[in-house]
Amino acid sequence: QVQLVESGGGLVQPGGSLRLSCVASGFTFSRFVIRWYRQAPGNEREWVAGIGYTSTTYADSVKGRFTISRDNAKNTMYLQMNSLKFEDTAVYYCNAWAPEYNNEYWGQGTQVTVSS
Repeated sequence: QVQLVESGGGLVQPGGSLRLSCVASGFTFSRFVIRWYRQAPGNEREWVAGIGYTSTTYADSVKGRFTISRDNAKNTMYLQMNSLKFEDTAVYYCNAWAPEYNNEYWGQGTQVTVSS
């Protein structure tokens, strides 16, 4: 059974940090491109960061503050979020994508709320 299970969301003050984790199972995690997305209330889901086959990229809105990483031995991906802002409040989703196999999987989402 394919699963992506996220954890690490919560309530944090502006300027604070959180680390999201996403544990994969049921597929060969190391062969997949990994990405994080987020969706704020009333907004469409937006891409945040990704590790592809040859590069790591970030949305301009999070560049320099967020860091995406992966540990293939643990089948886990991470999103380290620093210097959080009010506008980072959203549900964050992890995503694993293998274009050559036309496979794509999503986590259930974890809420991140930045509030004073």
